[in-house]
Amino acid sequence: MFVKNTTLGSVKTRLAKTIGDFGALEVYKELLKITKKAISEIRSDVRIYFSKEIDANEWTNFPKYKQQGSDLGERMYNAFNDGFNDGYKNIVLIGSDLPDISAKHIKNGLNALQESKATFGPAEDGGYYLIGLQHAIPELFKNKPWSQPHLLQTTLQELHNLNISVSILETLNDIDTYEDLIASDFYKNNQKLQEKIQQLND
Repeated sequence: MFVKNTTLGSVKTRLAKTIGDFGALEVYKELLKITKKAISEIRSDVRIYFSKEIDANEWTNFPKYKQQGSDLGERMYNAFNDGFNDGYKNIVLIGSDLPDISAKHIKNGLNALQESKATFGPAEDGGYYLIGLQHAIPELFKNKPWSQPHLLQTTLQELHNLNISVSILETLNDIDTYEDLIASDFYKNNQKLQEKIQQLND
């Protein structure tokens, strides 16, 4: 799992343009709680990859690493490579900012790798919230339109060209903008978060 260090000004930067850095940090912390719950309900081994530096006070029951690479693709590829080099056969990678992620989605990703060599959980913005592989495929992580609306489509086309089998999971929405936030049940049902953001922006 990829997580960002919970430092002011470094998380949910697009959202922060509307609700400020403090508000964006509060949102990210709430999303982390949801991800922690999902992770706690699966039996598979879990590794935590921090964006900047390993935080000794967070994720205390899991092996922790620092993401390595100059862009997101390289960091993801290196994390997969670590796992495959250590003998794992099926690996899924998720982010930590999905309001609707659950253990079910992670399990579905792992189960899909029994049938396909790759699996993706599409995000509504055209990217993906989960990628699962049976082995490292370098092409998937090079020269990709990260954070662009055609990321998944471009990646799937590459897999098709490589003749690699793919399965697609349920589509979920992530929260990148203020519009994403206020439209989400995650926000509508979290009165404390609403109050915090209101106070920060009064």
